[in-house]
Amino acid sequence: MVEVSVMLKALSIVGCVGMAAGLITQFAPRNLFSSAPVAIAVQTGAGVLLLWARVTFGRRSFHVTSNPTEGGLVTSGPYRHIGHPIYTAICLFSGAGAVAHWSWKGGLLSGLVLGCALGRIFCEEVMVAARYPEYRQYAAKTWRMVPYVF
Repeated sequence: MVEVSVMLKALSIVGCVGMAAGLITQFAPRNLFSSAPVAIAVQTGAGVLLLWARVTFGRRSFHVTSNPTEGGLVTSGPYRHIGHPIYTAICLFSGAGAVAHWSWKGGLLSGLVLGCALGRIFCEEVMVAARYPEYRQYAAKTWRMVPYVF
């Protein structure tokens, strides 16, 4: 199990770096933010979701390696409906920017952000389930990112 844990932590670091690289690469040429009202609305909603999730998560620290934190499983706030609201918010933000400034490069970068978030989700789920056995029951009744879809 130690080797699996090390591999999951390494993969989650790759996912974190990939998400950051995708967002930074979208931002650098000014292809992340838009003046289009729909993109602004989606990105504002994503920002609110991210803040709500972060506040609900409390004083727990962010771990680049997706390590489960002390203090029990968080199942309130947006976590009541979505298992990974912070990753959802990041992907929505990136996706809205890509659509608003459509190009193949922007689409690929947004796909990179989504793919890396999915990788982190799967790594995180294995580690959290090992730490908190009640996670399996929680995961069975919540959606990972998009209610009624995934």
